[in-house]
Amino acid sequence: MKTDATEKQARMNTKVIAPPWNIEESEHLYRIQGWGDPYFSINAAGHITVSPEGDRGGSLDLYELVQALRQRNIGLPLLIRFSDILADRLARLNASFSKAIARYNYPNVYRGVYPVKCNQHRHIVEAVVHHGRPYHFGLEAGSKPELMIALATLDPSVYPANDPALIICNGYKDQEYLETAMLATHLGHKPIIVIEQLNELYATVDISKRLGLKPVLGVRAKLSTKGSGRWGSSTGDRAKFGLTIPQMITAIEYLKSQEMLDCLQLLHFHIGSQISSINVFKDAIREASQVYVQLAKAGANMKYLDVGGGLGVDYDGSKTNFYASKNYDMQSYANDIVAEIQEACEGSKLPEPILISESGRAIAAHQSVLIFDVLNTSDVPTIPPPPNGGNDNLIIRNLWETYESINLKNYQEMYHDASQYKEEAISLFNFGYLSLQERARAEQLYWACCGKILEMTRHQEYVPDDLEDLEKIMASIYYVNFSVFQSAPDSWAIDQLFPIMPIHRLDEEPEKRAILADLTCDSDGKIDQFIDLRDVKSVLELHSLKEDKSGLNSDNCSSLPPKEPYYLGMFLVGAYQEIMGNFHNLFGDINVVHIQMNPKGYKIEHVVKGDTITEVLGYVQYDAEDLLESMRQQTEHALQDNRIDFDKSQQLLKDYEGSLSRYTYLV
Repeated sequence: MKTDATEKQARMNTKVIAPPWNIEESEHLYRIQGWGDPYFSINAAGHITVSPEGDRGGSLDLYELVQALRQRNIGLPLLIRFSDILADRLARLNASFSKAIARYNYPNVYRGVYPVKCNQHRHIVEAVVHHGRPYHFGLEAGSKPELMIALATLDPSVYPANDPALIICNGYKDQEYLETAMLATHLGHKPIIVIEQLNELYATVDISKRLGLKPVLGVRAKLSTKGSGRWGSSTGDRAKFGLTIPQMITAIEYLKSQEMLDCLQLLHFHIGSQISSINVFKDAIREASQVYVQLAKAGANMKYLDVGGGLGVDYDGSKTNFYASKNYDMQSYANDIVAEIQEACEGSKLPEPILISESGRAIAAHQSVLIFDVLNTSDVPTIPPPPNGGNDNLIIRNLWETYESINLKNYQEMYHDASQYKEEAISLFNFGYLSLQERARAEQLYWACCGKILEMTRHQEYVPDDLEDLEKIMASIYYVNFSVFQSAPDSWAIDQLFPIMPIHRLDEEPEKRAILADLTCDSDGKIDQFIDLRDVKSVLELHSLKEDKSGLNSDNCSSLPPKEPYYLGMFLVGAYQEIMGNFHNLFGDINVVHIQMNPKGYKIEHVVKGDTITEVLGYVQYDAEDLLESMRQQTEHALQDNRIDFDKSQQLLKDYEGSLSRYTYLV
């Protein structure tokens, strides 16, 4: 019989074999059930699946869809829009208000509007109007161009004359804006002009008298309730838009003096985008409800309460009041609005208003997925250089000794030693005491020490503060085929978090920790913050690139073996990102495909080709023909001076002319 000591030693000598990686671990790692439900999940093949109709319809394999689109010569990067997700978001929002209205026996209706600024692309706005028609869903315009879109896209003839889809007119307004909005009432439209500054009120009254029309007016209130997160300054006395309470009194008195107080029918407020805490909504609605009541008591013909935007999206799936999440669901949001307004109106014996919200982000974010491929990777070398037979400089020998001495008891001390020796090596090099080769050996040994220490810290419950950044320092760099500035500008500008993950190989364990570097020649063109359960993590778990043995992806330009395509997806990017993207380094708009589900699977509704180099150059006032002619002349001069032969000159011109008609991204 074995003794206890023998059994203990046997257990210590037995290598623990971890179970194979599975899709459940990928679901947990990338938190897809938190931010993706009910639209995104992982199938048995390790691919992301998309269920555009949520839990009410079929699904499609996102990886197979990307492969099919590439076979149609639709290159990456690629934005895929799922119109059925847009329809489902509209249905869920309206259903939430319908349930809240039924629950509280609220004696009026909800009439939402989509803020065009959230994503002005034609196919998006048209889809919102089409799918929102059963709910009389309207549009909100924050500028004159957006008003043009709203008036032309909404068809008043398809709605009952007494209940048309609304057009909420926000933003700065000049005479032409106001005239257009008022005259559109003759077409059957229902524009509501929201007064945000007193001078707008005076201009509106003058124009209405000249046209002989009585407009429907609203006022935007500067609430004292503070918003939260990055857009908290949307409220308060110093907010950009809206009237203070004294200014509202002035507006009421002026309308009364012009015998137009009956035109004032709407109160609007906005406490900012992406509100993460439901308590902020509750406080704002409570204050706004009392403002509404007081306006009605002052004689205004109040009929509408517009609670603005702010309905958040759970980007990190944590369901908390973190800025990239929210601690409430759509139903709770609707319940609180309905209950608070009803209580205020019943207490003052006033009729309850028609409810309006401007929930752009919650409608548009989920329907767009950005797909891009990994072009190359760069790893920090963690294998030490071969020994040099004792002929190394003392500083290098010290690093060797440090590397060999690292263990679980001393790894923090050894990290400090390695860091000190590295700094000493750089100093010696700068004063000419180390050769370039010796400095290279010193750096290799330093990174080998860091790699060894990092492996140990990954298995510890507690990591010392001075080692917390080691994961980021040692991260691989994955060079990806897109521009952060064009396709995810909020990631760069305000550190917005978006879910990012591979769309395939999710049945394999991701062994790399990486940051993403885009195509631009800009140090800000990277993503190094990623969603996590309790905080933000500085690296993303990714797979190593596999060697491609099919021969289908060889570019004939590299002596290195080609790699299999590795596709990443950035999710929930349908709100603001497309329209706010810029042309840094002249990377243009990307390819866009609209997908709709049908009984046979799916169909491609629209393909919007991305910018060619010629188109992007035109945006900055270059003419492609002029550029090509300049190249022809340079080539002819070089031929005459025997600086290039004829075949190479023709190849140069062919490549130059061909590039002008191609995508701005790498193919």
